[in-house]
Amino acid sequence: MSSNNTSGSDVPDGITPDVWAAWMDLRKECYPDLIEGVDPSYGYRPTLGAGIAFDVLFGICIIGHLIQLIRFRRWTSGLMLAGAITEAIGWAGRTWSAKCPYNNDAFLMQITTLIIAPTFFAAALYVLLGMLIRLLGRQTSILSPKWFAIIFCTCDVISLVIQAVGGGMASSESNKEGGDTKPGTHTMVAGIVFQLFTMTVFAVLVLDFLRRVYKLAKGRRNGQGGLTGNMKLTLLALFVSFVMIYTRSVYRTIELAQGWHGHLITHEGYFIGLDATLMVISAGIFLVFDPAVLLRDEMKKINGSGKEEQDTTTGNDSEAQSGVRGMSL
Repeated sequence: MSSNNTSGSDVPDGITPDVWAAWMDLRKECYPDLIEGVDPSYGYRPTLGAGIAFDVLFGICIIGHLIQLIRFRRWTSGLMLAGAITEAIGWAGRTWSAKCPYNNDAFLMQITTLIIAPTFFAAALYVLLGMLIRLLGRQTSILSPKWFAIIFCTCDVISLVIQAVGGGMASSESNKEGGDTKPGTHTMVAGIVFQLFTMTVFAVLVLDFLRRVYKLAKGRRNGQGGLTGNMKLTLLALFVSFVMIYTRSVYRTIELAQGWHGHLITHEGYFIGLDATLMVISAGIFLVFDPAVLLRDEMKKINGSGKEEQDTTTGNDSEAQSGVRGMSL
């Protein structure tokens, strides 16, 4: 659409001066009707029902993880809560867009939040694996739990910042006449690719963790020292959540690589099936398989062991017990 004044002297054919004046204010106001020949930033009008449905689903995740956080005070619950809140904000933006398809604030609200929300879910998985390493022993991993948190959470923050900056750049340019979205889009893709790389390394370390645990249990009498039933359920939840996040990241990389007018980004069904649904599963599975509940007995054993050692030793054991109490899920 070319630049025109709103006085009616140079209005494009087929559009009345009133509609053209409304277009000038579309990014700030709520114009509910689609203008013929003028697509919203999405390339379509977001579905109201989908917006409401996913806000309800992520709302359930928010309530569930908030309760878990209050009850058990674990980092896994806190990170899942943060991710669910971010997803809910994003879907509130899409619900807003269903009513006001051209509103720029609504578009910015959803693009910046939904691109970064899975970063919080991924961070929860990193913390969770670190906890399992602490429970089973330092010999089960190349990295210590402390370095797991430092390395992978730092990578998560870097990925989050890159994606957020890119999302803001691209979305603002997409609503400008003749705006260039390529720099922002390329930045977003770089952030997601970096996240994919980080998660790929994480997957390799998870496999190495399982190999070491199996080897450790095999080398001990009666297989002791391996995974308990609850640990296996926790790992199952971690695996399912990981696959959901990884699949979504692959989809978003391809989607953005196609550009803002590509096939994937302009068809809502792909976004619902390969982003929203997968993120609900990624967050929701930990409401069913809550690590704080599943690993509670193992944690009690470690705490009890720490107390017994404190009765017979001094300074160093005090530090060890303090570390156990400070373990986060």
